[in-house]
Amino acid sequence: MKNFKISRVRILTSILALTFILSGCAIGIYKGRPSDLKKIEDLRAEVERLKLLKDQERRELEAAKAELEKRLRGEKGVAVDLEERGLVVTFVAEVLFDSGKAKIRDKAYNVLDKVTKVINEKVADRNIAIEGHTDNEPIKYSGWKSNWELSTARANAVLHYLEDKGVEPRRLRATGYGEYRPVTSNDTPEGRQKNRRVEIIILPKMTREETEFLKRHEMEEEYIK
Repeated sequence: MKNFKISRVRILTSILALTFILSGCAIGIYKGRPSDLKKIEDLRAEVERLKLLKDQERRELEAAKAELEKRLRGEKGVAVDLEERGLVVTFVAEVLFDSGKAKIRDKAYNVLDKVTKVINEKVADRNIAIEGHTDNEPIKYSGWKSNWELSTARANAVLHYLEDKGVEPRRLRATGYGEYRPVTSNDTPEGRQKNRRVEIIILPKMTREETEFLKRHEMEEEYIK
């Protein structure tokens, strides 16, 4: 029981020390073990590194967004949004494909080329995800087994187009989600049109673990305030 109490004291001391440090207090007030102090210093350094990386990511993606918006100005059925998951270029499916088809329309080459140029010129060191989505209308006449197969085939078609235009294959991945990730209700024709889409996502360099770690720290820092 005595050892348990001592351990709790050490843990509490470390937590309090970290709280003071992250809230801007002088590191010199901490009088714990050197190994504990080193861990706290390493943690603070990692937090600062991730903050700088996050700021850099934001600036780079905002610059790419501005370039995409300039090149895509006037294009119907295409939207550009900066989200937590990355820079997302959304195409209404009809812009790229005929109904029930997974072959890219000739008329779509021009708009895809505009996106590809930005990828190759502005974010050439980033990975790219392509996601295919459909509405919830069952497949009837197109020959696909389900919307899942159709959405996957469309995502793969865009992936191969980007590859043919010079995007490195190792940077690319494609996924089909069928009707299972709608952005709005399928109860209206307008809603179903929005759900039938292909998204090209320029991904952040930060890993999911790094993002979650920094988010937890920022929540704790806000709590301290």
